[in-house]
Amino acid sequence: MYSRSPQDPQSAMAKVLLVEDDDELSEVLKCTLTSRGFTVQAVRDGNEALDLLRVNKYDVIVLDWMMPGLSGIDVCKRLRSGGDRTPILMLTARTSDEDTEHGLDAGADDYLTKPFENRVLAARLRALLRRPPVCLEPVLRIGDISWDPSTGRASRAGKEIRLRPMVAKLLEFFLRHPGQFFTPEALLNRVWDDDSTAGLETVRAHIKLLRKAIEIPGCPSLIETERHRGYRLVAHEQGDSEG
Repeated sequence: MYSRSPQDPQSAMAKVLLVEDDDELSEVLKCTLTSRGFTVQAVRDGNEALDLLRVNKYDVIVLDWMMPGLSGIDVCKRLRSGGDRTPILMLTARTSDEDTEHGLDAGADDYLTKPFENRVLAARLRALLRRPPVCLEPVLRIGDISWDPSTGRASRAGKEIRLRPMVAKLLEFFLRHPGQFFTPEALLNRVWDDDSTAGLETVRAHIKLLRKAIEIPGCPSLIETERHRGYRLVAHEQGDSEG
């Protein structure tokens, strides 16, 4: 039986995503955090966590390092590379300084080794919630199209564009390299570096999806294609003509 602890203003109503594949430990942590005022949603693996994070916002993430399939480190890297800045507390049985360094370098904000006192976990989460917002990257722009790394949102002419995760990653890559050509092979290596199942047809399919998402009828294409050179993103304001 879990007694309800006095709620801290930092934890009251704070939404926690708990990612832990050990069902028994997950239930204990969920009960502990709930008793301290957190609202907790628990999942068992990294892929399920990423699916939820695409549609929901959380105040903090508790992420187990060792999970079958997608590890906590992989989840952390994908979130940070996609612009997600939600505070992450990594849980692990690994205790070496090298492991700690690896976890923090992957994008975790704090690191707690097992076994630990549940009240320490709650205190660490409250500390993360008290931290001031991180210094956010500036919005990336070319012409009237923009990408905000802090929110993971794209827009053109002030109108938000809904993008699939890898299409968004492709747009961000182009915006970080304005006017530069990239072959399909180069894009495959630099944008899909963590997906061994992708091929050149995957790249071409995502280019088509990106074009469809950002193009405006009657305006020049933002993505230019040249034989042997590949693709590049160029600046055209809405209303420009081919000339």
